Amino acid sequence: MGEALVQHPLIKAVGFTGSLAGGRALFNLCAARPEPIPFFGELGSVNPMFLLPAAVAARGEAIAKGWAASLTMGAGQFCTNPGIAVVIDGADADAFVEAAKAALAPIGPQTMLTDGMAEAYRSGRDRIAAGSGVRAVLTTTCDARNATPYLFEVSASDWLANHALAEEVFGPLGLVIRVRHAAEMQEIAHSLQGQLTCTLHLDEGDTDLGRALLPILERKAGRILANGFPTGVEVVDAQVHGGPYPASTNFGATSVGTLSIRRWLRPVAYQNLPAALMPQDWTA
Repeated sequence: MGEALVQHPLIKAVGFTGSLAGGRALFNLCAARPEPIPFFGELGSVNPMFLLPAAVAARGEAIAKGWAASLTMGAGQFCTNPGIAVVIDGADADAFVEAAKAALAPIGPQTMLTDGMAEAYRSGRDRIAAGSGVRAVLTTTCDARNATPYLFEVSASDWLANHALAEEVFGPLGLVIRVRHAAEMQEIAHSLQGQLTCTLHLDEGDTDLGRALLPILERKAGRILANGFPTGVEVVDAQVHGGPYPASTNFGATSVGTLSIRRWLRPVAYQNLPAALMPQDWTA
């Protein structure tokens, strides 16, 4: 059905939200048409959160509880689901992970949109669990169309060595990346592919590290949050719901907010045209 739609001669532009493989296939079909058309695809994002040390020390438990709620909202099927948390290793990180585990453990099975999505979620869970150096923090049981939360953790070095760990798992699965120091946190940020969102949890004592991370994250995501969670996209003039590939296929577009209408418009300039020929809604 998707192939027939994007190849139909009356279709002049396409918007898509879905998997990287499916979206890329449709994107290629749009480009291969006799008359190529724009394809605005939203193909995948892990929406990482960077937990800076002063914030984790002061309110790590609250951040963990908020993350658990955001991670499992709608069975984890929000495109802005924050699947990764990056934290500096140590006692505060230990407390954060334990708080996240405690918040996720009582959350029961939720029904996913399709059998295929549920199967893909279990496949993604198995891919993460099999990664070198990955440790299971919370494991559950899910089958059929049900999804239950999982929580894993891994060192920054193991995460950087395995690209598969950076790929989206569509569902309520969280991965904590433990870094040794602030420089390694910046290395994680540099290594990211394009994202819809990146989040900074920071307090006043984290300003210098936040200032160092921000120029990196600006080049990685369409929306940068501080001390919040990315699930839920407010429809306002300034909203940007898009980002560098593979978050979206057109980094200059947004699917939410005032600028989203530009995806479906083509500009026309009228030069020296008599007023009698101008469009009816033209004003001098």
